[in-house]
Amino acid sequence: MAKYEVNMPKFGATMEDGEIVEWYKNVGDPVKKGDKLCSIMTEKLTNDLEAMHDGTLTEINTQVGEKANCGDIIGYIED
Repeated sequence: MAKYEVNMPKFGATMEDGEIVEWYKNVGDPVKKGDKLCSIMTEKLTNDLEAMHDGTLTEINTQVGEKANCGDIIGYIED
């Protein structure tokens, strides 16, 4: 069983952090590569983060309304 990090992406060259606006999946939900996991707001835009792996969302580390720096682990997917 593999455990994959879900990291705060860097949507632009000047992006330093992002705020979680909404999680589309809950802990325990199955996910497929390409599924939308959450909505992230930056200074300039709001964008969706897609799953990079198939599996189950097993952890959410950054809740709605919280910010995380680019590269920070905001959740985990396990297959």
